Amino acid sequence: MFEKIAALPAYRIVCDTIEARILDGTLAPGALLPTETELSAQFGLARHTVREGLRILEEGGFVQREAGRRLYVRTPHHAELAPRATRALMLQRVSFRELWEVSLALEPAAATGAALRAKPSDIKDLEEIHQAMTIAAERGETITAHDVAFHSRIAEIGGNKALLLAREPISALFYPALERLMKAPADPMVTRARMLQAHREIIDALACADAAAAALWMTRHMRDFRRGYERYGFSLDEGLGGEAV
Repeated sequence: MFEKIAALPAYRIVCDTIEARILDGTLAPGALLPTETELSAQFGLARHTVREGLRILEEGGFVQREAGRRLYVRTPHHAELAPRATRALMLQRVSFRELWEVSLALEPAAATGAALRAKPSDIKDLEEIHQAMTIAAERGETITAHDVAFHSRIAEIGGNKALLLAREPISALFYPALERLMKAPADPMVTRARMLQAHREIIDALACADAAAAALWMTRHMRDFRRGYERYGFSLDEGLGGEAV
């Protein structure tokens, strides 16, 4: 009737217990953790076991150590939380079509939020990304990293943490798909030119705080991405995974 309960390794219990205290606010960002010796005594475990639990927390971005100092609690950046979700999407063999359908909702929403909140310094950041992307395109270099940076910066400008966390794992899976598209056309400059035009229009809309235009151009940009993928014969329903993840 009942299945066996798998016992967690002791270091995992250390990690999960401290992480739970961080998530419920008992340990706030900036709070110092007890020393390894103190934690060892509190948990009744060997120091090397406690150290392994702390290592996992540190890798996850929940704690950090500055030179010569004790570990302290920090809030992980959304990019640090994304890899686990990206791996889950890969295991489910999520397709281009499924990711694109979600992105068609998320990316225009991000552009709308950015248009309502963008400051001159934000527009300057986007202009710099656009300039770097233009130079790379003219040199025949890959522009994928610049495109990813552009979309990520727009989401950051919007400031919606839920949206940031939702789109980051999808962005990581789209990276190899976009690289594949960039290498496919007989004239890759056509694809690059269309992307640069869409980015230009989005920046201009954000600079004018025109949320409707920003969302419209982002929608066109995303639809263009799918058309390009279909045009060059890539399957929309093939599970995506990637070397970039």
